[in-house]
Amino acid sequence: MKGIRGISQLSRRAYAATSSLVEPLPGLKVSAGAPHTYQDVHVTKLPSGLVIASLENYSPASRIGVLVKAGSRYETFDSLGVTHLLRLASGLTTKGASAFRICRGIEAVGGSLGVTTTRETMLYTVDCPRDHIDTVMEYLINVTTAPEFRPWELAALAPRVKLDNTIARQCMQTGVLENLHAVAYKNALSNSLYCPDYMVGKITTDQMHTFVQNNFTSGRMALVGLGVEHAVLKQVGEQFLNIRSGSGTAGTNAVYNGGELRNQTGGSLVHAAVVAEGAGVASTEATAFSVLQHVLGVGPRVKRGSTSALDQAVAKVTAEPFNVSAFNASYSDSGLFGVYTISQAGAAKEVIKTAVGLVSAIAQGKLAASDLNRAKTQLKAEYLMSIESSENLLETIGMQALTEGTYHSPEAITQKIDAVSSSDVVNAAKKFMSSKKSMVSSGNLVNTPFVDEL
Repeated sequence: MKGIRGISQLSRRAYAATSSLVEPLPGLKVSAGAPHTYQDVHVTKLPSGLVIASLENYSPASRIGVLVKAGSRYETFDSLGVTHLLRLASGLTTKGASAFRICRGIEAVGGSLGVTTTRETMLYTVDCPRDHIDTVMEYLINVTTAPEFRPWELAALAPRVKLDNTIARQCMQTGVLENLHAVAYKNALSNSLYCPDYMVGKITTDQMHTFVQNNFTSGRMALVGLGVEHAVLKQVGEQFLNIRSGSGTAGTNAVYNGGELRNQTGGSLVHAAVVAEGAGVASTEATAFSVLQHVLGVGPRVKRGSTSALDQAVAKVTAEPFNVSAFNASYSDSGLFGVYTISQAGAAKEVIKTAVGLVSAIAQGKLAASDLNRAKTQLKAEYLMSIESSENLLETIGMQALTEGTYHSPEAITQKIDAVSSSDVVNAAKKFMSSKKSMVSSGNLVNTPFVDEL
């Protein structure tokens, strides 16, 4: 794949001074073709499998992203950590532009380039003033389709990889969640977001290219834009992102295993997570688990104080400071649901058992209608407020377009939440209680129960 050195055919377009417009400025020409509905998300799937999704909100700033099914779950045993290195290598030299040119070119127009990774996807994004879409798009295409991975540039990333690993280890919560996936699954989702220490400096250029060739295919990509015409994105997709057709290397299905890991570190606190297999994002149970999470509580919603069910229950068994919330992570083919607690070492046993006991009570049908309605309202508000951020909105549109080939409006999502019944939530709690548990704890574990004692 040759690098792109210019996209001069992309037209520059006028922008509105406010993002609240529901129609173009007077005299602004929109793309020819199908009838255009303003402020609607448009989704197109090309014959190559590439999905194009856009929302023209007439914002003065545009955000464009390329979402790829290339998270850490797709790493092989011999290439563990390649996505961590790939994330750090996003601004390195490509076949069409040097690292200096990418950095200087994006900064010169007031733009920015970023990349985030999850266990399932990588998201490359560029932000820029609306009039410079063509400039930043050139660099985005180079970074995603034509990386070069020069050996000396990769070698220079080793200190940054080590620093990331050190920071992750120092954050107890990150360590617990990484270990939780490692013990909960036998494969795929057990892969860490971080490069193992023994692989630092050992990932080769060939391994990087192999991973990109196997996973960065048109059938595994979505091109998403906010504040950009759909026709412009479609033009870019058809001309520059039809790089490798097909769906790429098929990933293995995640196999839930269950287990326990205890990390004795001393100190005065205990971080503990107790989970069971939850629901994948496409499962009919997914929304019920989300509502159950909010029935239990997801942390304080005011600066000081909380009225969540978990907080109220735990406050009755300890006067020591604590933090407890429900945990819910959904992936394409599996999920994890449970509770996450932070407590003083002496109160760890009571806090953990009380949190699990509250889920058990709901599984027995002890769910008040007022609690269910409160949870639904909180979940809807959380979702609606999250998509007010352009960053979250872009990711939401991209994930739905990539996995389902369509976009669900906020109205459809809220209706789906409203449709969850009391029995759906009770059944989700029953699934947690009857399933094999996974537990990870870290800290002073002298008074922390084992998973088989819960």
